[in-house]
This record gives sequence, C-alpha cells and structure tokens, in this order.
Amino acid sequence: MLNMNVKQSFFSADNYIKEFFKVLMEYSPKLVSAFIILAVGLYGIRFINRLSLKIMVKREFDPTLSKFLADILIWALRVLLFVTFISKLGIETSSFVAILGAAGLAIGMSLQGSLSNFAGGMLIIVFKPFRVGDTIEAQGVVGTVSEIQIFVTRIISANNQTILIPNGILSNGIITNFSVAGMRRLDLSFSLSYETNIKEAKDLILEVVCKHPKVLKQPEPVVVVRELTDNAIHLAIRPWAKNEDFGMVSSDLLEQCKNMFDEKGITIQPFVRDKNS
Repeated sequence: MLNMNVKQSFFSADNYIKEFFKVLMEYSPKLVSAFIILAVGLYGIRFINRLSLKIMVKREFDPTLSKFLADILIWALRVLLFVTFISKLGIETSSFVAILGAAGLAIGMSLQGSLSNFAGGMLIIVFKPFRVGDTIEAQGVVGTVSEIQIFVTRIISANNQTILIPNGILSNGIITNFSVAGMRRLDLSFSLSYETNIKEAKDLILEVVCKHPKVLKQPEPVVVVRELTDNAIHLAIRPWAKNEDFGMVSSDLLEQCKNMFDEKGITIQPFVRDKNS
C-alpha cells in the first residue's frame, strides 16, 4: 500500500511538472514578446523625449513650457507602454481599465495634494508668473528658478542649495519676481550722529553712489532723511542696479560709504538699546 501511494504521488508530481512546462512553452512567446516590447518601448520613450526637447529648443520654445510638455509626453507614453505590455501578456485591457477606474477614485482621494500640485503646475505654465531663469521670492525662499516640473518647481538659492517647492502652494501663494523689470532698487541706510551736517553727508553719499559703474543713471539715485530718532539721523540710500549686479552693488556701496565717512570724520551712530526695555 505504501509503495502504491508513493507511486501515485510520483506520477502526480510528474504530471504537474509536465503540465507546468507545457503551459510555460505555450505562454513563453507572449512573455518574451511582452518584455521585448517593454525594453524597446522604454528606449523609444527616452529617445522621443530627447528628440522632442531638441526640436523645441531648435524652434526656440519657452524653456519653461518645453520641459513641462516633455514631462507630460513622457508620462503619457509610459502609461501607453504599460497598457500595451499587460495586453501582450494576455490580460484583458477592458477588465484592467475597469479595475483601474474603480481604484482611481480611492487613489485620487489619497493623492489630492499631488493633483493640486499638477493643477498648480498648469496654472504656472499658463499664466507665467515666472519663467525658468527668473529670480523669485516665494514661500520664504529666494533663488533662481532652474526647472518647473509637473508637481514641483526647482529653485537654486544664492548659496547653491536646491530647493523644491510644490506647485500647489506656489501657485496659490505670494510670488515676488525680481527679473520681470530687469532692475532693482537698493534700500540701504545709515544711522549718523546728530553732530553730522545732513547736507554734507547726503552729498558725500551721492558722490560715492554716482561713481559706482554698476549703479544705473536712470532712475536717478536718491538720498533722503528717513527718520529722526532720539539718538540718530537715519539716512536712506536708494540707487538702482541691474538684477545680476544687485548683491555686488549693495556690498560695494556700504563699504565705500563707510570709508568715506571715516575719511571725513563723520560718525556712524551705533544702535542704542533702551535700558528700560
């Protein structure tokens, strides 16, 4: 009896193995062709992406729009490739689409933030509050826009840090674009002692400002008395410079004005804290 059971188990296992190899041999052409399509498709998508970017650059498309359109194209092609791949494996695409549609609602609810970011990216592309290469301030961050992706915008800060801001909050928040006008006004200030001759101090500052080669002649730079406090005369210096020269001009003027004050014996009033505060 024991030998008979062993023989039956052996024949049963042997039949399973034969059936497995039979199904494998019948299904292997579909499996191989599906993976060939997947490999060729992935390579083709990369090729199409590079080609589309080259065409848009050659035709002088807006860099912001070019990258965004390329991202949408590559994701659409990936979805099409995936559907083709599972169809080649023998999975009914109609059933798959029905399942995907049923799951789409739940996925959409869980990915509300991502959908909001996608919509925000579309708004940025359409209304163009900024473009690639612009210097902006948004969400407490100042930097140059290097890339606008489907869901996030990449910004490079002055110290070369890469900052990613979700497009949803970016499109709904306050954005300061420093690049639109092409120039910026510097708002510098000095606090001088009450012994200072105001007219002399203003003339000296204007002399320094007007000699700087990067300060724009128009609009004209101005120096005004901003405030008179208990312990100091506060002068405001308002020259204009191109965006790319803003940081250098600000640093140069502060240094040169300080040297001029030292040379002429004008005292910069230090900050005095109220002892009762």
